Amino acid sequence: MTIKADRSGATKPVQLRIRKDISDLIDRAAGVNGKTRSEFMIEASRRAAEDALLDQTFVQVDGESFRRYVEILDKAPEGEGFTRLMNVTKPWG
Repeated sequence: MTIKADRSGATKPVQLRIRKDISDLIDRAAGVNGKTRSEFMIEASRRAAEDALLDQTFVQVDGESFRRYVEILDKAPEGEGFTRLMNVTKPWG
């Protein structure tokens, strides 16, 4: 899926009906972030839309590639870096 960005600067109105308590919550959050309600809602909606679309990524591989991938994931960690990590003093213990 390809989405072409409209960089012309053109805007269009969007109307929403929301409960007062939600509107108040959004206004408070926008205020602490130094944004208007519209700026806050646009940013949050854009981020949610991008996340929703990114979650739809589908990768298809042949059976052999998938088998190799699972084999690598199932392999026990090893090597100098892993050994060093496991031997470092933990701050909690």
